[in-house]
Amino acid sequence: MGQTVTMRVAVTGGSGKLGRTVVRELTAAGHDVVNFDRVGERGPSFVQLDTTDYGQVIDALGGVDRTEGFEALVHLAAIPAPGMLTDAATFRNNMLTTFNLFWAATRLGIRRIVYASSETVLGLPFDVPPPYIPVDEDYPARPESVYSITKVLEEQLAIELVRWYPDLSITALRFSNVMEPADYAEFPSYDADAMTRKWNLWGYIDARDGAQAIDLALRKAPAGFDRYIIAAADTVMSRPNAELVAEVFPDVPVRGDLGEHDTMLSIDKARRMLGYTPRHSWRD
Repeated sequence: MGQTVTMRVAVTGGSGKLGRTVVRELTAAGHDVVNFDRVGERGPSFVQLDTTDYGQVIDALGGVDRTEGFEALVHLAAIPAPGMLTDAATFRNNMLTTFNLFWAATRLGIRRIVYASSETVLGLPFDVPPPYIPVDEDYPARPESVYSITKVLEEQLAIELVRWYPDLSITALRFSNVMEPADYAEFPSYDADAMTRKWNLWGYIDARDGAQAIDLALRKAPAGFDRYIIAAADTVMSRPNAELVAEVFPDVPVRGDLGEHDTMLSIDKARRMLGYTPRHSWRD
C-alpha cells in the first residue's frame, strides 16, 4: 500500500471491527504495529490500555516494557456508534480518550496522527435531508447525536492543535459503515425498502479499504489538519441511484452524474489528495 515508508505505529482500538483489519494490513505493509485496547490476545503486539486514563496513555505511547516509543498514532478507540451507552457516558469516553491521546502524542513528539472521525458528522441519519447529493466535506458539520457531536469536537481539537504545533499532521477519516466480507450476504435484502439504508445514503466501507486509507494518510498527509470521507466506490443497493434519490430525496439538488451505483458519499477528495482507490466491493 502506498510508498515504501514504514514506521512504528500505535493503534488504539485495534481489537475492534475496523481495528483488527487495520493492525493486520499495516503490519503486512511493513509497519511495526502495537495494538492498544481494553481487550485482545496477549502477545508482543498487544498491550491492554484504558484510554480514559492519561497516565496510562502517555506511558503507553512512550514505549512499554522498555521498548521504543512511536512515530505515528492511529486512533480508532471509541464507543463506536450512538445509542450503545448513555449520552453522558459516550461523551465522556470519546472526548476524554481523544484528548488524552492527542495531548500525549504532542507531548511525546509524535507528529503523525490518523484517526477515525465519522460519516455521522454529515447529518446522519438524514431525517433532515442533506444540502446536496453526493455529500462531501465542503459543507459545515451537522451532528444529530451526542456521538456525532464528539466527532465534530474532536475535529475542532485537531484544528487547534495543529495551529499550536505547525509540524503536526492530524488526519480525520470520516469512515462510512464498516463492513467485512461476511456482512455482504445481507446486502441484497436492502433492495426491498429504500428507507432501510437511507440513513447514510446507502453507503459502506470495506474494512480492508479503510485500512488502505489509514496507510495512505500515514505516508502522505502533510503537516496540518484535513478531513476525508472514506467509503466504498459503490452503494449497498442493486437499485440504481437515480431511482433511490427520486424516491427518498426528491427535492435535494444533485451535483454532477450520480452513476448507476456510485457512492453518494463523495470520495473524490480522498482520491485526489491521498491516492485512495477502493479495491473491494460487495458486488465481487
